[in-house]
Amino acid sequence: MVTAAQPLPLPRAARLRHLGPNWYASVMGTAVVGSAGVALPGPVHGPHGLFAAVWALSLLLLLTLLAARALHWSHHRDQARAHLLDPAMAPFYGCLSMALLAVGGGALTAGRELIGTRAAVTLDAVLFTAGTVIGLGAAVAVPYLMAVRHRVDAAQATPVWLLPLVAPMVSAALGPLLVPHLPPGQPRETLLLACFALFGLSLLAVLLMLPLVFARLITAGPLPLALTPTLFLVLGPLGQSTTAVALIAEAAPGVVPAPYDRGLGVFAVLYGVPVMGFALLWLVLATAHVVRARRRGMGFALTWWAFTFPVGTCVTGAAALARHTGLAMYDALALGLYGVLVAAWIAAAWGTVRGLLSGALLAAPRPAPAAPRSGTGRTRSGAVR
Repeated sequence: MVTAAQPLPLPRAARLRHLGPNWYASVMGTAVVGSAGVALPGPVHGPHGLFAAVWALSLLLLLTLLAARALHWSHHRDQARAHLLDPAMAPFYGCLSMALLAVGGGALTAGRELIGTRAAVTLDAVLFTAGTVIGLGAAVAVPYLMAVRHRVDAAQATPVWLLPLVAPMVSAALGPLLVPHLPPGQPRETLLLACFALFGLSLLAVLLMLPLVFARLITAGPLPLALTPTLFLVLGPLGQSTTAVALIAEAAPGVVPAPYDRGLGVFAVLYGVPVMGFALLWLVLATAHVVRARRRGMGFALTWWAFTFPVGTCVTGAAALARHTGLAMYDALALGLYGVLVAAWIAAAWGTVRGLLSGALLAAPRPAPAAPRSGTGRTRSGAVR
């Protein structure tokens, strides 16, 4: 008697066919919960073990994703190339750089007591170097592909386009942590001024791209529902640049000659205060869009991870301004934003676990709908109805 053949389960590698670089956002969002917690004003010795545990989770997630993405490139090179040629997915290659940098920087802040200073410095040095090289490559390669290979117009602009341009800013903010561990003299000054150069590189590139995003929002209407959370990505360069100039200024004494060391401290306040003000304005605007989208049926998507890392950079930026100005309002702002960050991380993590268990997040993506009001379908950014 012949029976019908039962369908064979997909090989494990086949399940990874649609695993894109956007998954690195979960690593970034997890790592910043630990590092931003350590940066909070006041004593942190009580929950420091919890911050270290969250950082350890981010390291585990990074290693898992690096292995999974290696399998993806090995078994699905056609899909990997398609991601590079997809204007909706290619910018997420900046997330690989930022994931490496976030975990590396977290090793020196949240993870040092867990693994020891020597191991933390070594791990951060390796991840900082790799993340910076990849970030600079993405900052050049992705805009180049958008210009010569991708077919995009102004109506397609989204905050996702900022991702490869923000990666060097993350290097600028985390590089100063390594300065004290270099030999005195030119090595320290070279790294610190290189971080300042990365700050300028990223800031000017973001200032070129951000008007396109804002103009698209005003002239073409709200983003598709599944992409609405990406409006929070604009907070990334704002909070991270505020953090960067503050940490560069804090590392400057004894590294760069006077009066530049004092000048950097002045610049940290003169730059950070207005930029953090604009970040709060954008936070309210983005939140209003998210509330509107949620009322219209916005479901969970991997884009929800946009609620985490950018908010975390604003936490560290506000905490840095509190140190430089001594104002209690920045202490309160940092604590309040950290509460938002934790709530956002719980929501994003819970949705991701559910999507993985159901298989929805690893399923083949559907094209994003053209009409903003029907943006609840699964997209290449990982959206789920």
